[in-house]
Amino acid sequence: MSELVLANARVVMRDEIVHGAVQVVAGRIADVDAMRAVALGAIDLEGDYLIPGIVELHTDVLEKHAFPRPSARWPEVAAVVAHDGQLIAAGITTVLDSLAIGYVYDGGQRARNPLPLIAAIERARATGLLKADHLLHLRCEVSTEHVVSDFAPHAGNPLVRLVSLMDHSPGQRQFTNVAKYREYNQGKYGLSDAEIDALIEKRIADRAKYGDAHRAALLRLCESGRVPLASHDDATIVHVEEAVKAGMVVAEFPTTLEAARAARAYGLAVIAGAPNLVMGRSHSGNVSVGDLAMAGLLDILSSDYVPASALHGAFLLHQRHEWTLPDAIACVTSTPAERVGLDDRGEIAPGRCADLLRVRVVDDIPLVVAVWRDGLRVA
Repeated sequence: MSELVLANARVVMRDEIVHGAVQVVAGRIADVDAMRAVALGAIDLEGDYLIPGIVELHTDVLEKHAFPRPSARWPEVAAVVAHDGQLIAAGITTVLDSLAIGYVYDGGQRARNPLPLIAAIERARATGLLKADHLLHLRCEVSTEHVVSDFAPHAGNPLVRLVSLMDHSPGQRQFTNVAKYREYNQGKYGLSDAEIDALIEKRIADRAKYGDAHRAALLRLCESGRVPLASHDDATIVHVEEAVKAGMVVAEFPTTLEAARAARAYGLAVIAGAPNLVMGRSHSGNVSVGDLAMAGLLDILSSDYVPASALHGAFLLHQRHEWTLPDAIACVTSTPAERVGLDDRGEIAPGRCADLLRVRVVDDIPLVVAVWRDGLRVA
């Protein structure tokens, strides 16, 4: 039976930091020992932090590997493996790959239907090509024409662990301010004034035609309750109340303090973007994650579009916002794991999966030195 001992570490447990050793047997944590001595055969972590592997619920970086340039499509399995390597280097050992169903603009940067990428993830998993555990978060753009028919075949896929309902149309949620929608999408896709005007007109019409009907249809497809549901970009109390009525358990990226307070009051877990926290602001002018943290309205940090931001953001909660380090680390480990039913990981405790990170802080920035998944060194 395989055994691993990681000694002389500052072990970040759920409620305390223990300077000692962690014993791993057959891929599971067997014991945490508050002894600083390094036993024969143990690996000396030289006082570095040992934390659980990061559990990531929302990252759309895979799509960037699959479509590195407009109209440039990379082979899917190769894209998945490259994406996996980037995640492991950032300390993410469990990921819900966030794949969008329905696009807001056909600029050649995203597939309408993620079926090829889902098939590639399944193939890479089956053939042992992946170092992280890859599951799925399907993000459904309710105001697009084909979203219901494109989502339906995936509703029973056991890899799907989270489904979010989004509406990125002009005048809604993240883009309540239509001028911000114009600025963001015109810059992102390089559109002329005439092209952005046409896109805004079309998206508003699509929202009126499809939005409410598709939201209801998607909820019916998910009504078994097997898969947790998330709202997205809630801006008002009404948005949150709609989410609660639909049985959602996660509020992704609320855009206002008002919405975040309502989500917390109703028991939804609030997810916010770690890049926002690292940069100190939202790129689209919405609420600062720092403000959410200071108000006690933050439960989960997501790396979103920068995998390395999850670990960095967690340490910033401790360094800049005076959270205890165990509470800050929980935002990227135990809390996201619990909210999607992955109760075998996310914490350094006997019986849990030995997904572990050795972390060293250099110039106040946490850096991943080594990664173990199920007790095996993968980075």
